[in-house]
Amino acid sequence: MRRVITAACAALALAFGFAAATSHAWAADEAHARSDGKDKGEKEKGEFPPFPADASAKQVTHVGGKTLNYTATVGSIPVRDEKGKKIAEVVYTAYVLDGPHDINRPVTFAFNGGPGASSVYLNLGAIGPKRVQFGAQGDSPSDPPRLVDNPGTWLDFTDLVFIDPVGTGFSRSLVDKDETKKRFYSIKPDIQYLSRIVYDWLLKNGRMASPKYVAGESYGGFRAPKITYYLQTSMGIGVNGVVMVSPYLEPPADQAGDFSPMPWVTTLPSMAASNYEREGKTLSPELMADVENYARGQYVVDLLKGRSDPAALARIVDKVTAYTGLDRQFVQLSGGRIESRAFLRELYRKEGRIGSWYDSNVTQEDPFPWSPEIRRGDPILDAIIAPTTSAMVDFDTRIVGWKYDGRYNALSEEVGKAWQKGVELQEATSDLRRAIAADPKMKVLIAHGYDDLSCPYFISKLVVDDMPVKDPNRIQLHVYPGGHMFYSRPGSQAAFRHDVMALFGVR
Repeated sequence: MRRVITAACAALALAFGFAAATSHAWAADEAHARSDGKDKGEKEKGEFPPFPADASAKQVTHVGGKTLNYTATVGSIPVRDEKGKKIAEVVYTAYVLDGPHDINRPVTFAFNGGPGASSVYLNLGAIGPKRVQFGAQGDSPSDPPRLVDNPGTWLDFTDLVFIDPVGTGFSRSLVDKDETKKRFYSIKPDIQYLSRIVYDWLLKNGRMASPKYVAGESYGGFRAPKITYYLQTSMGIGVNGVVMVSPYLEPPADQAGDFSPMPWVTTLPSMAASNYEREGKTLSPELMADVENYARGQYVVDLLKGRSDPAALARIVDKVTAYTGLDRQFVQLSGGRIESRAFLRELYRKEGRIGSWYDSNVTQEDPFPWSPEIRRGDPILDAIIAPTTSAMVDFDTRIVGWKYDGRYNALSEEVGKAWQKGVELQEATSDLRRAIAADPKMKVLIAHGYDDLSCPYFISKLVVDDMPVKDPNRIQLHVYPGGHMFYSRPGSQAAFRHDVMALFGVR
């Protein structure tokens, strides 16, 4: 199949993406303890060196013509087992606006995906007060990791807390590999301990009475409704709103492509969007309406007809060729069922380039253009790890002064490999429905980029259209030009910020 959730919604995939290998981080920190322990007994036991105390620094940014003075804090919160033993330490980055305490000021908790991505992509790309460039055509790993004011930040209307799950960023497990997998690398414990981190941060900072929001990107968007429902029903924390960025809500829609039409239906509109952009067209709901109607209409019917209607394949090939801009013979040989990675390879084969799964119009040279299989990383993922890692480590250790010399893990396949198998067969839509039903005042915004093939926007559109909600304004779906990290495009980020402000009730 085209996607499994551990490899796809990165964060990224971006989340998007993957984060740090716990096995590598555990081994590295264990070695650090052996060499730098404070006494001989600590060295012999291989215990972890302690994290530094929470550190804060005064910062300034500018957005919407306003100057914002705020405090940035990097700190850690312990995770404890049933007996109270500390089994992990989760690192967070918080941005709190300076000034008199306002009980009505919201706080937003943000998660990226993978599983295995740190929160750096939402932080330094989408909504934090500072940003570093990544996710667009022409970006390079050697680009200077310089932080600049982020015009898309949410800090003027909500405080922000970015949480790095165990195995990502500097967050670390304190138990062995097998216990780490059991405690942290499957859906249920992931939701439970991350929800507890939210609770503990609120308690620690005296913010239990503040309005609360949850934001998640990619697999973080899969987490967001589950965390929200768990907070509501198990932790006693009401959530005012949820923002899901490029979420992968319904993994079962991507299964059984040899029989089900859904894997092909859900990606065709994004392939058409990519083609329209290459033709110089401006993407809009009106432009996309035709392919969307075809995808869930005649395309489904003809795919299901198979050999019972000899003319069905010809109709499919005509339409899919026109929408995607692919070679007709390729579409014919594919049976009108275009696998997303094959699409990216075929689209730019003549130019010797390959497109990104996260934004199909971001390309790089293909180092093995004659190979029958893709033998390179993703153009976006290859370019983001260095600038985001360097910028975040510099911010934590030098600017804020949280002095820790362990490895920072932004993206890693190791966490994905260790994650519970069979995740692709589960979904988050049920939790979203339950959370909305549990709180009739809670609002939801789902945001996507048209060109994203890792987490196609059309899945969310089908989910939202099928939601049994009397007030459709409670669940908003907005799609913007761009890919998984559509916020890398200034116009899309500005539109996204505007839509989020409406969710928060900001005029």
